[in-house]
Amino acid sequence: MSLRINDVAPNFTADSTAGQITFHDWVGDSYAILFSHPKDFTPVCTTEFGAVAQLVPEFVKRNTKVLGVSVDNVEDHKKWKRDIEAVAGAPADFPIIDDTSLNVSKLYNMLPADAYLPDGRTPAHSATVRTVFIVGPDKKIRLTMSYPMSVGRNFAEIMRALDAVQATDGVPIATPANWVPGQDVIVALSLNDEQAKEKFGNLDIKLPYLRFAKAPQK
Repeated sequence: MSLRINDVAPNFTADSTAGQITFHDWVGDSYAILFSHPKDFTPVCTTEFGAVAQLVPEFVKRNTKVLGVSVDNVEDHKKWKRDIEAVAGAPADFPIIDDTSLNVSKLYNMLPADAYLPDGRTPAHSATVRTVFIVGPDKKIRLTMSYPMSVGRNFAEIMRALDAVQATDGVPIATPANWVPGQDVIVALSLNDEQAKEKFGNLDIKLPYLRFAKAPQK
């Protein structure tokens, strides 16, 4: 069965470039982004890890930890990090776990249960391992995205989605299409107009069911 929004993110213990990690303990009281790749030393993935390396300070500001998953071993990951830093101009200052066993890939439904990695494998053998999970401090999945091999991920959108998840977490609001921080938010229908005004101030009522307000400060 596939993982759904608000499912508890499966816990696991794995070796990584930062030592052994038990996922739930590692997340702690932070948000986390788990993003996976089919193989080290591949072109699209190198640009993606480079983008993440450049964004590490922004994730830190958002109390968010980043964890890479790749189906190769820790020694290969450490060598690959040198290539990532050379491309990105920034250190890949986040752990990458060893998923040669496919344990994490299977836990998170990135591969069929009978997937295997033969000797001399190519990225095509693990092509579906290109997903993103945003996990909350309560260890529940807040958002997931999957990409094909040929499409590099847009980490500006992943950052925007993270901002939206954090802005709406535990607050009766939602974000409209193309929302970015600083823009107005949509008031949840669980509040009537009077309750919404009391909580958020003036409303911009476009339709009875579409009411905008200034985003609350957290």
